[in-house]
Amino acid sequence: MTRPTLRAALAQMCSADTHAANIATVASLAEQAAGQGAEMLFLPEVAGLMNRDPETARQQVVSAEADPFIAACREIAARHGLWVHTGSTPVLGPDGRFLNHSTLIDATGGIVAEYDKIHLFDVTLEGQAPIGESKRFAPGTRAVVADTPWGPIGLSICYDMRFAYLYRAYAQAGAVLMVMPSAFTVPTGRAHWEVLLRARAIETGAFVLAAAQAGHHADGRVTYGHALAVGPWGEVLADLGEDAPQLRVLDLDLGAVGRARAQVPAWGIPAPEGLTVERSGRP
Repeated sequence: MTRPTLRAALAQMCSADTHAANIATVASLAEQAAGQGAEMLFLPEVAGLMNRDPETARQQVVSAEADPFIAACREIAARHGLWVHTGSTPVLGPDGRFLNHSTLIDATGGIVAEYDKIHLFDVTLEGQAPIGESKRFAPGTRAVVADTPWGPIGLSICYDMRFAYLYRAYAQAGAVLMVMPSAFTVPTGRAHWEVLLRARAIETGAFVLAAAQAGHHADGRVTYGHALAVGPWGEVLADLGEDAPQLRVLDLDLGAVGRARAQVPAWGIPAPEGLTVERSGRP
């Protein structure tokens, strides 16, 4: 039987450029979460390692099976009887490039699901050098819905959130919660963060949990923060502001998903067969 509520611990971090420092932060966050009765801890993108220096990153990044951060999260989950969504951490893929890799771990330390970021952050922001995640990372090829005691969870990472079709597919597969761990830039965060997350929740009638990176990082990056929890009606349930590390524990009434979807069932309506786009007017 699906559990009707989830006590979720939403985390915000300012990840370092070594695994050890981030493992220590997660251990502290997990202890706080367990102390408040949380059932699942949600971490941000690159929670395990934020290091854009090619040489030192290459020295630390290994396969998912050998990754010390994932191993530590499994041990932490088992120690506290706490589910852990690792957000993401870079691991070595089969072609020698990195994967932006996410792991969902159950309360015994077992791996329930794994996901690699599909949509890579290749952008050119005004006044900044181009950002090309695909220079070092390979894209994932699988959309993943994880079955849990609280219902199906749709897995994604950061830039994925701009691609609404992914979450529509997750909703149609039964997902009641979408996770979007992130490390948003400040300019895009100010302009797009909240509105994108609320839109994904409204479109799918699902909860959205977006753990976030915040602050000035050892590798020189600055991230936006404002880890957000959004309800299926589009309401903001928690905003963690700009400070890190920190944690917010909140109870999610999963029955709200069914109520939202019954009122506005747009998420389940397929596109009209044969729909085409016509051009009209003069140049």
